[in-house]
Amino acid sequence: MDDHPTQLSAYGSILLMGIIGILLVCVTIFLAKLIAPNKPNPIKESTYECGEETVGSAWVQFNPRFYVIALIFLLFDVELIFIFPWSVVFGNESLIAADNRWGWFTLAEMAIFLSILIIGLIYVWRKGDLNWIKATYKIPSVDVNIPPSAYAQLNNKVYEVRDFRSTEGIVESMNDSPKVDNLAKPSVGFKPRFKKPGL
Repeated sequence: MDDHPTQLSAYGSILLMGIIGILLVCVTIFLAKLIAPNKPNPIKESTYECGEETVGSAWVQFNPRFYVIALIFLLFDVELIFIFPWSVVFGNESLIAADNRWGWFTLAEMAIFLSILIIGLIYVWRKGDLNWIKATYKIPSVDVNIPPSAYAQLNNKVYEVRDFRSTEGIVESMNDSPKVDNLAKPSVGFKPRFKKPGL
């Protein structure tokens, strides 16, 4: 910046931005207090926690899934913290100009770091720790009094499969039956009758 007395220094700009930010927050809170309707009732003043009423003491046993998911979140959150300074160093032109191998080294280093994290994510994913409700696979078993030998006999038996397109047996059975000329028509058990309008 210029050394002119009317120009703000770098610290003055930061101070000015901080003052403007504090003023905006205070004005917003004051306007919300002034304009917002205030109609308290017991439901509005109750503690809201994920849509559930707070019941009992907080000294209860928590499911370990809370901890597992929180630790996985922290792991990948820390990954982002390490990527930001790496990107600043990786983009440093003076280091790359001094030695061309510097850029390739930092790129390979971050590729190794990210690949370890991705392998960890795949491991956690395959294990099912990212699912909130873990599926429990249970083979159903029913207590029956049928001996296993009966099932084995049914499964080992060779059944004859007939071709559904063949009509030889059907034609012979129809030819053998006596012919009846006057067949009675099937009667309908219930016949609805509707009244005509106007009668």
